Amino acid sequence: MKAIAYYQSLAIDNPESLQDIELPEPTPGPRDLLVEVRAISVNPVDTKIRQNVQPENGQAKVLGWDVAGVVKVVGSDVSLFEVGDKVFYAGALNRAGGNSERHVVDERIVGHMPKNLSFTQSAALPLTAITAWELLFERLQIAQNKTDQQQSLLIVGAAGGVGSILTQLARQLTGLTVIGTASRPETQAWVRELGAHHVIDHSQPLSAELKRIGIGQVTHVASLTQTDQHFDQLIEALAPQGKLALIDDPKALDVVKLKRKSLSLHWEFMYTRSLFETADMLEQHKLLNRVAELIDSGILKTTVGEHFGSINASNLRRAHALLESGKAKGKIVLESF
Repeated sequence: MKAIAYYQSLAIDNPESLQDIELPEPTPGPRDLLVEVRAISVNPVDTKIRQNVQPENGQAKVLGWDVAGVVKVVGSDVSLFEVGDKVFYAGALNRAGGNSERHVVDERIVGHMPKNLSFTQSAALPLTAITAWELLFERLQIAQNKTDQQQSLLIVGAAGGVGSILTQLARQLTGLTVIGTASRPETQAWVRELGAHHVIDHSQPLSAELKRIGIGQVTHVASLTQTDQHFDQLIEALAPQGKLALIDDPKALDVVKLKRKSLSLHWEFMYTRSLFETADMLEQHKLLNRVAELIDSGILKTTVGEHFGSINASNLRRAHALLESGKAKGKIVLESF
């Protein structure tokens, strides 16, 4: 089968940083689905792994953790899906990625694809939807109701992949006042379109930007990018006993600074359940099905930013380069081989 992979960590402008190759077709285990991949999207995790993880013993490493496709084969213990089902999912970090014609994945982290979306539109959703959902409702423990609890959420990097779905979830399913950050006119317009009550510029001091829109402090922060650069400002912006959740990889954080305000720190890593096969691993299946229902009912919308054409090494290198530039808006999708 066709696949896109790399053999050594290289800069994305090197033609060998991602290559078109042929691999044997994978065999599903008892709880696995074999999926015919129809569309994928690209995430920052792809670029980070390509840059920092060397494949073992010259083996090909396949990236890709957002897939929409069709179930071709089910494992002997599969109970949630049948052959022919349209599915979407984000896969697992400790298994081969989905940048291949066919892919195996544990059924417990797979959802039924939204009925009203195409494969490309669906492929933009799984990783970011899982991350945003877990961050908002499980880590920050925000209630899923529209009652005004006098709470506010500052989303740093609201125009990115996770931010695009988090902004919608927070606005549509909670009573939070939602403040998104974006630094360019086009990304600021995007965040407003997604439903943020306010949009501020994270290239400026955040406390000053909050004061500009008449907000003194916020109760919750979702820091999705450059947490180490904004850390002191986030502490200043948070109200006493507030909550800070993050998903990025700061080199170091002085958490002692959180003590004076009794602030709590929450990490969100959507691969935890699949990496450790936690007892509640099935929650990601349920979560994705719920997201599909919200999409089909018109409450949420897909966060496709750009369509980069067919799934091949050249187009994936372009996608990685755009993500590494920090100028992506929404999700980058690719479709078919």
